[in-house]
This record gives sequence, structure tokens and C-alpha cells, in this order.
Amino acid sequence: MFYALGDAPRRSLLKESISILTLLAFSMMLGQYFLARSNETLPSLFEPSQIQKVHKYIAYSAVAVMLLHPVLVVLPRHFEAGVKPWDALVTMLTTFDSLGILLGLAAWLLLLVLGVTAYFRNRLIPRFTHSYRGWRHFHGGLAVTFTAFAICHSIELGRHTDIAMSAFFVTLALIACALLARLYWGVPPEKPLSPPISEGVST
Repeated sequence: MFYALGDAPRRSLLKESISILTLLAFSMMLGQYFLARSNETLPSLFEPSQIQKVHKYIAYSAVAVMLLHPVLVVLPRHFEAGVKPWDALVTMLTTFDSLGILLGLAAWLLLLVLGVTAYFRNRLIPRFTHSYRGWRHFHGGLAVTFTAFAICHSIELGRHTDIAMSAFFVTLALIACALLARLYWGVPPEKPLSPPISEGVST
């Protein structure tokens, strides 16, 4: 909807398809936060194995698209006159005086680490203090850091990230981070000082 109502000039079908694919992939990555344990509604609707399966399929698909994002940006140049795709890619990746490019490179590297560590999580989990709990903090921290850099990159350079699209991404990210913060650092319920007294038993 935000894409359709945006005022960015339309380009070729290939370029617009790549833009839509990228926007959808990033939106699905933000949606991953809501498939985590931080969303307490899901376990009451679906089996944990189903949630994990969907989480995994969406994650690997979206990560693949986002990792290919630099290549997809320059791909249309193969069908145009002028700078070749490889030359455009090298120029883009070595333009260190652009804040948007630097943010994008940082987000890309973080996403690569996020994807690789998630794939090898079964080997990594035992190496963390408190095992799975330590892994969750590591994985969640990487995801949040990537999201921050990626959103800043898209706002800085994104063709379709106008005010409405940017507000959409930022709002989703803030809600997602709040859910994670409640899960990881929420105050656990206080235990009663003495066992509760059963009804019907006199003291």
C-alpha cells in the first residue's frame, strides 16, 4: 500500500520488481520479531514446531534476498548502455564518503553474521554462557543492530522510503524491540513469601 501510494517516479518493470522484492523481504524480516517467543499470542494459536518452521523458511528466504541486494541494485545496468554492473557495484561498495553506503555495508555485514550464526546455531549454543539463553541474547542483539542500520540506510538512500514508508518501518522496529526487551529483561513475577493457603482449610 505504501509503495502504491508513494510518489516516487516509476521506472522499468525490472527495477520496480526488484524494489518491491526488497521492500517485501525487509518487511518480512521485521515480521520475524513477531514470530519469536516475545509474541505471547502465537503459542496459543499454533504449535511451537509450526512457528519455528515458518520462522526458518521466511528468515532464510528474506536473508538471501537482502544479501543479494547490492547485486540486484546494479543488475538492471546489464540491459542498459553505460556503466557495466560490475563497475557500478565496485564504485558503490567503495564510496566511503556516503553515509548511506556505509550504513548499508554495516547492515550487510551484520546480516551475513546473523545468517551464518543462525545456520550453525546448534554448534554455537553450547559455547554461550547459560547456553540457549546466551544464544538468544546474542541473536536478538545482532538482529536489533542490523535492523537499526538497515532502516537508517533505507531512509538515507531508499527510493521508496518516503515519510509514510519510513514511519511504517520505524514503528514496526520499535514495537519489535519493545517485545524483545520485555522478553529478555522484563522483571519476573515476584514469588510469594509463603505458600498460598488452600480454600476451605482453616488456620
